[in-house]
Amino acid sequence: GLHTWLRVSSCELLSDGSVHGYYRVGYDGRDFISFDLGSGRFVPADSVAEITRRRWEKEEVAEGFTNYLKHECPEWLQKYLGYREKELERK
Repeated sequence: GLHTWLRVSSCELLSDGSVHGYYRVGYDGRDFISFDLGSGRFVPADSVAEITRRRWEKEEVAEGFTNYLKHECPEWLQKYLGYREKELERK
């Protein structure tokens, strides 16, 4: 049958320059696994996701998530904020 895999990421650029963020994954409409940027660890929602957590930790997937949340996501955020500023100036 058909299955769904939903990924949601968020980053917040704070005034002191620090970044807060998260990365969450859902499977078939349920929470599956999330990535905690503060600890650099995966948090499985259940025992099935524990298998994925072990595999991702072994494959060092956390490095990619950390890079995305600390660097790529804030860069995109800054870019879109710049677009917003330009749009507001035109009005």
